[in-house]
Amino acid sequence: MRVQVLLECTETKLRHYSTTKNKKNTPERLEIKKYNPVLKRHTIYKEVKK
Repeated sequence: MRVQVLLECTETKLRHYSTTKNKKNTPERLEIKKYNPVLKRHTIYKEVKK
């Protein structure tokens, strides 16, 4: 079952991205490196509750 999750920047706490994940295959929280338009560089985004 795929669920939609929000990704929050670890540095600015802004939520620019959302994605889907399969809870069965990845029960742990996502941690992805993505571009932050405020800082104009790549930062780590972590999964947060909606």
